[in-house]
Amino acid sequence: MFKLAGYLRNYKKESIIGPLFKLLEACFELIVPLVMASMIDIGIKNADVPYIWKMGGLLVFFGVLGLTCSLTAQYFAAKAAMGFGTELRRDMFDHINGLSYTELDKIGTSTLVTRITSDINQAQAGVNLLLRLFLRSPFIVVGAVIMAFTISVRLTVIFLVAVPLLALVIYAVMAAGIPVYRRVQNKLDRVLRMTRENLTGARVVRAFARQDDEIEDFDETTRQLQKIQLLAGKISAFENPLTYTIVNLAIIAILWFGGKQVEEGMITQGEVIALVNYMTQILLALVALANLIISATKASASAIRINEVFAVTSSMQEGTKEESVHPAFERKDDRKVTFRNVSAVYQGAKEEALSGVSFSAKAGETIGIIGGTGSGKSTLVNLIPRFYDAAAGTVLVDGIDVREYTYSALRGKVGIVPQQAVLFKGTIRENIRWGREDATDEEICEALDIAQAREFVDAKPEGLDTRISQGGKNLSGGQRQRLTIARALAKKPEILILDDSASALDYATDAKLRKAIRTKTSGITVFLVSQRVATVRQADQILVLDDGRLVGAGTHAELLDNCPVYKEICLSQLSKEEVAGA
Repeated sequence: MFKLAGYLRNYKKESIIGPLFKLLEACFELIVPLVMASMIDIGIKNADVPYIWKMGGLLVFFGVLGLTCSLTAQYFAAKAAMGFGTELRRDMFDHINGLSYTELDKIGTSTLVTRITSDINQAQAGVNLLLRLFLRSPFIVVGAVIMAFTISVRLTVIFLVAVPLLALVIYAVMAAGIPVYRRVQNKLDRVLRMTRENLTGARVVRAFARQDDEIEDFDETTRQLQKIQLLAGKISAFENPLTYTIVNLAIIAILWFGGKQVEEGMITQGEVIALVNYMTQILLALVALANLIISATKASASAIRINEVFAVTSSMQEGTKEESVHPAFERKDDRKVTFRNVSAVYQGAKEEALSGVSFSAKAGETIGIIGGTGSGKSTLVNLIPRFYDAAAGTVLVDGIDVREYTYSALRGKVGIVPQQAVLFKGTIRENIRWGREDATDEEICEALDIAQAREFVDAKPEGLDTRISQGGKNLSGGQRQRLTIARALAKKPEILILDDSASALDYATDAKLRKAIRTKTSGITVFLVSQRVATVRQADQILVLDDGRLVGAGTHAELLDNCPVYKEICLSQLSKEEVAGA
């Protein structure tokens, strides 16, 4: 938790005022037993009714002051805690967005969601209680012991025995609880992951009639979570009975030995009542402290998990170059993208995903990339916008190593349509403008025309204002793909990457799309990733990948003559007459 204390830096005033007013409330609370002692020893003993009313009014006055201080403290503590949670959540979201795909793949989506929601909420609740009770409860305990000293030194020995025993109980509960609460949060990760997978993959689960199996797995996981939570509850449940037992035994001892001292005339009856009240105050303070410890235990476990995310740093360092084209390079040639002996490997993988790939793509060229499943097609195009870094070799855009660019400068050049069409909740217009926020309706319609999406958008009663559900679930697969292509085109990129993004389109629509891109996007370097020969055969240059290696590069006709892998792919999809006629 101490590592996260810096998030209170903008709430220093609230972090001071909250505990300060709690201390003032504690001071008023410590005075109350003395007022009651005076009321008993003077007012009740002497039947002095005006004095009783006077002391009663004083008690009411202290009560009102205490309530005012308590409300003030809770307001400022809550304000500081909410600010703490807001800034921590914002920084974690920013940090997660700064991580490369490598780290995101390693950590996992479900655990990141749990940590940015449940864990931060736990930490926020812990800060709130900490500001309100961290100083107040110990102050009440120490203050009550000191006030007891002023009444009777002998009876204060009871306090000096009870307080360390109470502290020992609290420490034992805290030490046993922290690792258990951490296990609870880890198990929550698994529950969230299973929930997310089943909700997003509901169609697949039902298609294979696996609902019962998934329900059984989920039930088993939640039972494990219940078991750990029960263990955590049992550990924390020991605290109150043990503390109450110790305090009640102390009160019995005070009444027993205090009664004897009253008989001997060493102290008064009112002072015995004051000592009992002080012990009760210690009990209430320690009960509050126990709740604080439980909350702090949960917050501490969550803070460890939060700090684990912050401890993960991106394996990629952002460059500093903002310029579009290096002046010296511009004079040499017009190569837009260059791969020089590039290799790539995913973290934890034993083999390279790409090995020694070299090629150049000129501005305005269309580059087709074809190969079998797992041949490294997506890996290759993901290196261009630097979603991953090459393990060896160099990737150049406009003659500059992609590692020298800032992310915004590099990715501002690239429009990418991933394999999985991802749309966001909102209107069609809002989704298209993800590419460029200032895109006009005319520019959006132009992008829709090229993407072959204009017809179905115009058919919608609300047109561009048609609402899209989360993930585009109210659209067909082909419609989603065409809208994501339009989104990339609306950006007016210098490099357009279509990563198998027409797989849900029929051949006629696919052909129209490729023709529109070829004729209406002059100057854009287009990378077409596909397993369809028909999609890439008209490309200016076709790259053939096999098991991560570039085994052929050239036009369709050239590859038929000198690349057996490409010829094999063609013959598997086209007839011999179609291949020969190509």
